[in-house]
Amino acid sequence: MIVRLGEEDRMRSESVGEVLISTPRGQVLPAANVLDLTPQTGPTQIERKNQQRITRVNAEIDAGIALGEAVATVQERLPQLDVPQGFSVGFGAEVEQQAEAFSQLQVLLILGVLLVYAVMASQYESLRDPFIVMFSVPVAAIGVVLALKLTSTSFSLQAYIGVIMLAGIVVSNAILLVDYTNVLRRRDGMPLREAVVLAGRTRLRPILMTTLATVLGLVPMSLGIGEGAELQAPMARVVIGGLLTSTLVTLVLVPSVYTVFEEGFSGLRRRAARASAE
Repeated sequence: MIVRLGEEDRMRSESVGEVLISTPRGQVLPAANVLDLTPQTGPTQIERKNQQRITRVNAEIDAGIALGEAVATVQERLPQLDVPQGFSVGFGAEVEQQAEAFSQLQVLLILGVLLVYAVMASQYESLRDPFIVMFSVPVAAIGVVLALKLTSTSFSLQAYIGVIMLAGIVVSNAILLVDYTNVLRRRDGMPLREAVVLAGRTRLRPILMTTLATVLGLVPMSLGIGEGAELQAPMARVVIGGLLTSTLVTLVLVPSVYTVFEEGFSGLRRRAARASAE
């Protein structure tokens, strides 16, 4: 039930004090006799969330500034505000949805890396070779950071999707190196270091050509050329940066790690054989 003043009394503030109220003793008195009525400013509508009163403050973000960057700026300046006791400052549903999306993408990234490792483990029938190949994934993070810094791009949801794509793309170059090295050693009986060097020289051109083709194909998107490309530009920039860095470092890192692992395991096998012979 809603109680309202008559239409003719709503424009007069004195009408509130003239409202008759009943006391516990049965008396009927004007409200002005028992209330202290003073004009104050207040909200025209009271909004609640989780049974608590809230006031929304809306703002438009300038073009070129991502939501995450704006939120980070606001969070830096919040401690400077003199927030009264009993009040708190929070972010709206859009920020909460973005945080939830980031947490979901983080799970997808972990699952993607695990699935890539599982597929390679079943293909190689080994846990060691896939582990060596996966060394190329962290290296891609260097290129991601550099690409975002050089282009002044914030780490948005599209950029996170690009990172997930990189987890499956960057391992292809390392797979070419490791797989061909194994072929040279098993098929031709080539010594370890010679096989590693020959595999790097033989696979250098295919790796560079594949990487160059992928990067050139993503350049228009990274520049925001085309309809809707501006939204996908962070993803393309992340993929380009991670792929370039991973390719250049993988050509040196993966063969080195492969050699260290193989020589280490060979030494362990020789010591185990001598121990069993004794």
